[in-house]
Amino acid sequence: MKEELEKTMVEGKERSMVVPFLVGGLVGAGIALLLAPKSGRETREDIKDLAVKTKEKIATSIHKGRELYQESTTAISGAIEAGKAAYLEEKERHLKAA
Repeated sequence: MKEELEKTMVEGKERSMVVPFLVGGLVGAGIALLLAPKSGRETREDIKDLAVKTKEKIATSIHKGRELYQESTTAISGAIEAGKAAYLEEKERHLKAA
């Protein structure tokens, strides 16, 4: 039990180190944009293009996520119905055998 607790604590520390790393990357990217040798207009265009591409990627990911959710819901419903049918058939077979 103690080993599992220690392992969980170590894993938690590893995850908590990812967030500051990502935040530092974002801050560094922002500073790089501010200090880049481009004009303000070019930088704004770059940011706008990045925002549009990111929005499209997010919309695509959400659409795919919804499709996967619907497919898995259909598959699970089918599995439940098949399980119910198998249960009823087996129940009938047991009642006839008894």
